[in-house]
Amino acid sequence: MKIGVMNNPSKPLYDEAIAFGKAGFDFIDLTIEGPKAMDVDTEKMGSILRQYNLALTGHTDPCLPWAYPVQEIRQACLNELERCARIFSALGADIMNIHPCYFCPPAMRNSIVELNIEALRPIVNMASSYGLTIAFENFKPPFDRVSTFDRLLGEIDGLSLHLDFGHANMGQNNHEVFCKQLGSAISHVHFSDNRATADHHMPLGVGNIDWKNAVDALKATGYDKTITLEVFCNDSRMLFHYLDLSRKYVQELWQ
Repeated sequence: MKIGVMNNPSKPLYDEAIAFGKAGFDFIDLTIEGPKAMDVDTEKMGSILRQYNLALTGHTDPCLPWAYPVQEIRQACLNELERCARIFSALGADIMNIHPCYFCPPAMRNSIVELNIEALRPIVNMASSYGLTIAFENFKPPFDRVSTFDRLLGEIDGLSLHLDFGHANMGQNNHEVFCKQLGSAISHVHFSDNRATADHHMPLGVGNIDWKNAVDALKATGYDKTITLEVFCNDSRMLFHYLDLSRKYVQELWQ
């Protein structure tokens, strides 16, 4: 099991990466999005990764309208996702996250799952050509339940599940249900706490998620891969205090 951290796209990317390395994390979950993480210098980032022995996983902009049913929009999004894939691949990643797309004309809202399936296939194929597996993240309805992911995973070869425990705490199916029914499909995990009313990205133990139960459920699947602490804080000094406490909590529960 490896514990990493996501960069905050509103803060200087390389400064954060260096700070994560100095703090002894195993990897950086690199999100490519604005305002300060849109463009990534792979030589500069690669040097930081090597200096601090950091691995990397890929995270993409959650607001891309990649499934909107206009081909020109889909193609523009596919081009952007391929730009991300080139960066992730160059930096040694093998996982690339993507969020559900909720953008569609009002009259097509009942077809949102079908639109996602249709648009995901070329994205999965593109990512595979760069040696990347697409990890599709659980989020808001209808992508908050096992039944939807059962369909996605069954209809799209090569797709995997990115299980966000904070999102599951707000959704129809919690982490226990996802782990029990789709555990073998999990390729990446996000840990952050909340109180089930919003995606707060709080340190572990601050919200109402039962983290002993969460870790036990994840371990029961045989999972032993990457766990991102998706914890954010405006005060950088407190951020690393919260991250360290959360890391120690996970390590303690994992034993």
